[in-house]
Amino acid sequence: MSKGKSIALVLLVLLVAGLTYIKIKNVKEAKLKEMPKGPGKGGPQQAVRVTGFIAEYTKLSNDLSANGSIVAGDEIQLQPEISGRITYLNIKEGSFVGKGTVLAKINDIDLQAQLKKLQAQLQIAKSTEDRLSQLLKISGISQQEYDVAVNNVNNANAEIELVRAPIDKTVMRAPFSGKLGLRNVSLGAYVSPTTVITSLQNLSVLKLDVTVPEKYASVIQVGDNMQCSIEGLKEPFAARVMAIEPLIDENTRNLKIRAIIEHPSSKLIPGAFVKIQIKLKEISDAIMIPGLAVIPDAQNKKVIVTDSGQAKFVIVETGIRTENRVQITSGIKVGDTIVTSGLLQIKPKMPVKITKVTKDSEIKQ
Repeated sequence: MSKGKSIALVLLVLLVAGLTYIKIKNVKEAKLKEMPKGPGKGGPQQAVRVTGFIAEYTKLSNDLSANGSIVAGDEIQLQPEISGRITYLNIKEGSFVGKGTVLAKINDIDLQAQLKKLQAQLQIAKSTEDRLSQLLKISGISQQEYDVAVNNVNNANAEIELVRAPIDKTVMRAPFSGKLGLRNVSLGAYVSPTTVITSLQNLSVLKLDVTVPEKYASVIQVGDNMQCSIEGLKEPFAARVMAIEPLIDENTRNLKIRAIIEHPSSKLIPGAFVKIQIKLKEISDAIMIPGLAVIPDAQNKKVIVTDSGQAKFVIVETGIRTENRVQITSGIKVGDTIVTSGLLQIKPKMPVKITKVTKDSEIKQ
């Protein structure tokens, strides 16, 4: 190949390479122009296309689901006040007893002997006091001698009372009418104040203890009705809130409420697990938004609203939740447009374009 042809071939290759480089560069520049530019990148930021929801007032009629347990109207564990051997036992398991019924008695022979001794001493002290009283009237003795005799009578009465107190403690009586539980001891057993002999429950009145989140503290009121159900029982039963604990548990942040069961049946047993539906008061001016629009973080809950075509992050407080909506108690107002899509792509003050606005009636509660 001649020298001229070689030079021409080299020039042709260089020309093709140069044209290829220019074409690739133009393509890259065109792509860069199509990409959205961030703040400070020398160009306008492209708006993010999102869907929105317009906040408005709506009626909120919500049922609160909770769990609870049945408790007896009155319930105690029967335990003796003193130690000793049981000499009498009147506990028929599962039977009803009236208030004041003697259920058990502990051996008190030694105490009864002390009582008889003190009663005899009291009788002697009274006789002495009577004789000295007659002598005092005729100045046969001094007033001091008579006062000593009176003091002996008073001391004897006091010592008798000190013995009668533990004697009374040897007798166990039913403090209220109710149903006895299972017997844990037998006749002749030695018991102490830590021994549980049986239980006694008043089943004529049954109550429910229920715990609910603290956010419902301002919603639940005394007199609210509950619809209750127990697994294994076909028929539900009703209860009514009778009292609300004035203190929220610091550990669980739950509020304890107590309800009374209306028309309790024999099938309801204390300790049973109960599923509860509470009919809450209807709120006519609640602001409800889609639950997916709320962005939780370590400290607050936020939503994104549009402000003159830009994204604005607003801290909100939430209230009652339904299946896919949440009540906003503060942070937004009626008429605000809340962003409901593309939340992870949006930064503060980023331009946004609402492509579709959802109405409240289109969201399934």
